[in-house]
Amino acid sequence: MTNIFICGSRKVSHLNKVVLDKLDEVMCNNEVVLIGDANGIDKSIQKYLFSKTYPNVIVFCVDQCRNNIGEWEINQIKSVKKRKDINYYARKDMAMINLSNYGLIIWNEESKGTYNNLLALLRQDKKIFLYSTKKKEFLIITNYSEIGRVFPGIGGPLFTHVM
Repeated sequence: MTNIFICGSRKVSHLNKVVLDKLDEVMCNNEVVLIGDANGIDKSIQKYLFSKTYPNVIVFCVDQCRNNIGEWEINQIKSVKKRKDINYYARKDMAMINLSNYGLIIWNEESKGTYNNLLALLRQDKKIFLYSTKKKEFLIITNYSEIGRVFPGIGGPLFTHVM
């Protein structure tokens, strides 16, 4: 079975028709959705999958789950840090990336955590279907050079990598 890691910004919660169509494709292919428990994209994706009674979902969380709308299987990551910063949640994201076959990213071109996930997927040679909320389009990213082509000025070390 194919595992898809889905992530995005906590500041984005609207799922437009293009993203919903991609999620419908994922469900038609009976893929296992690996998703976090954050507000924003994670919660919106969970709501949509729940509305479709989609069963193949694993929710990843650190210590306690904040959102598990469908009461799906949980993969609970134990924290090694007490401070809830980007590094606190990065271990959870890395666990999903390691188990995934590819990624679906909904990015506002600002979220550092989402950008770090994009880089981590590329380091593992995993294809990314990236929906840019600014460009309002899906892009396929398969290597680092495509980041600079698609997002001029972002291909370099724009953010500090934490994973």
